[in-house]
Amino acid sequence: MLRNLSFLVIMVFLFISCNSEEKQQADLLVFNAQVYTVDSTFSVSEAFAIKDGKFLETGNTEALQKKYKFKDKLDAEGKTILPGLIDAHAHFYRMGLQQQKVDLTGTKSFEEVLDRIVKFQKERNVDFITGRGWDQNDWEVKEFPSKEKLDSLFPNTPVAITRVDGHALLANQAALDKAGVTVNSKAEGGAIEINNGKLTGILIDNPMSLVYKAVEEPSIKEQIQALMDAQKICFSYGLTTVVDSGIDKSTIQLIDSLQKAGTLKTRIYAMVSNTKENLDFYLNKDPLKTDRLNVRSIKFYGDGALGSRGAALKEEYSDKAGHYGALLSPVEDFKKTAKRIANSKFQMNTHAIGDSANRLVLQTYDELLKGKKDRRWRVEHAQVIDSADFKYFSKNIIPSVQPTHATSDMYWAEDRLGSDRINGAYAFKKLLDQAGIIALGTDFPVEEVNPFYTFYAAVARKDLKQYPEGGYKMKQALTREETLKGMTIWAAYSNFEENEKGSIEAGKFADFIILDKNIMEVKEDEIPKLKVLQTYLNGEKVY
Repeated sequence: MLRNLSFLVIMVFLFISCNSEEKQQADLLVFNAQVYTVDSTFSVSEAFAIKDGKFLETGNTEALQKKYKFKDKLDAEGKTILPGLIDAHAHFYRMGLQQQKVDLTGTKSFEEVLDRIVKFQKERNVDFITGRGWDQNDWEVKEFPSKEKLDSLFPNTPVAITRVDGHALLANQAALDKAGVTVNSKAEGGAIEINNGKLTGILIDNPMSLVYKAVEEPSIKEQIQALMDAQKICFSYGLTTVVDSGIDKSTIQLIDSLQKAGTLKTRIYAMVSNTKENLDFYLNKDPLKTDRLNVRSIKFYGDGALGSRGAALKEEYSDKAGHYGALLSPVEDFKKTAKRIANSKFQMNTHAIGDSANRLVLQTYDELLKGKKDRRWRVEHAQVIDSADFKYFSKNIIPSVQPTHATSDMYWAEDRLGSDRINGAYAFKKLLDQAGIIALGTDFPVEEVNPFYTFYAAVARKDLKQYPEGGYKMKQALTREETLKGMTIWAAYSNFEENEKGSIEAGKFADFIILDKNIMEVKEDEIPKLKVLQTYLNGEKVY
């Protein structure tokens, strides 16, 4: 009897021992890497395990191999791995559509603009020519162009080309006629430029919609192609989540259907454009949330852009006497909409460039959010802030900025603002110190899609020509760690998504990228040259 009992005890011990050593099943081991996890301690790991599209555990390669049995393994060959990058403010769908239009970015003169339009029309022969990307501040003659040459080249074909910031356009007479724009047309919330009693073809901010309404809407096929083109470009730069800053219900529904079909894999945080139809549809509902789509914010345009002198300033423009820019909606409309959003479950994200627009937005937010602790309303751009207004920023009123705007605008921004106001512009470090968080984006296609340009502009405060030597107003530079957080975990927080993405931690989506060099250690001026070798989403290689 005693012998049988001893035998039973031994067998139970062996059974427990065998089971304790039995490995758990996992899908993928990524090892031999320098993994910046962007967790709470900003720890660096050498390996991680993935199961069912989520990170399972990070740590030591040997320990992970002892604990798990893997279907597949990926040797990262010592390369740097980051969480999938998040662009906190961009125009995903618009950038995709841009691939079907005249690309005018980087043009150095109006003559080059005209040459590109002529070449485009020879190749495409469209009924209404549209394009985007010109910037008169990059030309030798830094003045808005006028339509005479377009009228001569295209007397019967409408042409409407939008400035790089999306806040001004040039239309020829054929386009103005089609849109019904005359010298008597109203220009509330913007301007229709008139010289010697005649239209110049320049429309700024709200009146631009008159021309846009005359352009035929893209077909469903063209819309789908735009989204797929945008996805391909974004994956090549390591962007796994993109905040699409202002899209309509129909586009959101198309994105949702393509994601559910498995065609569109990119994760989209959608800001709903502020139209009556959109607000009536969404604000009486709960936010829409899937693994790839999050619809819980409303985009409101406070004012125009600094480059086209549409940003609303408290004092007149330093380079244009008597001109203050403009709010795009009456103050009462803005406050009424903000109150309506405050009474919903949605976040409010307001475009604010000038110090006057920012004050209105910040004071309104502050008033409406009293007693509401976790609403995370965002100020998009937060570009020119009066020194007295920084105090409003917090983790509940979040600055969402685009570092490359500083290095694009630095050539002329002080001309617009003067030597005093410029100190409150592009003040990223001051915003971070006040808010404790800052969300970073590109605003593509206003700027380039490349997130490493964003990183470089934030850290070095230089443009791609490595100008200026020593950096632009370096007191406002961010550290590399702060910048990476702004493009990952802080961007995720600004989207209410910090528990599912933004870092390489157990339970989060297995979104990560592999770089050719270590972004945290390479020489500063090497940052813009970094390349993404592979992009993974849910543990699946998508690039």
